[in-house]
Amino acid sequence: MLSLAVGSSASMAKLSPHCVNGRNLAQLPTSNLVFKGSQNPSYLSIATGSISSFKTAVAAIDSNELGSSSDKQQANKYYFVVANAKFMLDEEEHFKELLFERLRMYEERNKEQDFWLVIEPKFLDKFPNFTKRLNRPAVALVSTNGPWITYMKLRLDRVLSDSYEADTIEEALASNPTTIEFEKPEKWVAPYAKYEYGWWESFLPAAVAKESKV
Repeated sequence: MLSLAVGSSASMAKLSPHCVNGRNLAQLPTSNLVFKGSQNPSYLSIATGSISSFKTAVAAIDSNELGSSSDKQQANKYYFVVANAKFMLDEEEHFKELLFERLRMYEERNKEQDFWLVIEPKFLDKFPNFTKRLNRPAVALVSTNGPWITYMKLRLDRVLSDSYEADTIEEALASNPTTIEFEKPEKWVAPYAKYEYGWWESFLPAAVAKESKV
């Protein structure tokens, strides 16, 4: 049984669920309450006004809200993986399915698309070490979602990854004009259908922006 001293009084009283010396605990200032026995007041089932308010405030905080302020502060930061266009758009077996599956999930949740494909992105000028290693033309998968880009880096494997900042989304997704052409294989032996040319166009910034205005 825990005991409670009120104010500077040396007399000790047995702790009742709601009152001490005839007074309701919710009416006592918390500075006058000195807990004896356990140093952890969480063992006490006392519904004082201050404790109840604190518990209510903590319970009202949603884990998603905790991350939202950070996301807003990093709204001008973009994450990417990049490789040559032949690998990204014509050779990598699962890239198309990964993008369309994520797009489907966003549509089901009514979530705004936050990832794009950028052909020959201008931001590569900020990464001279990357441009030395890339066959051109290059294609980047860009997103404001850093953890997802980290996942895609591990999933695609043969890509380069980093992040950059831009003042506007137009600046972040700017590209240099180029033509994408792939030679058709003479014989296709894989058990799945060959990627059709142009499947990536719905993920280009212009296509995404046009669809969002509809």
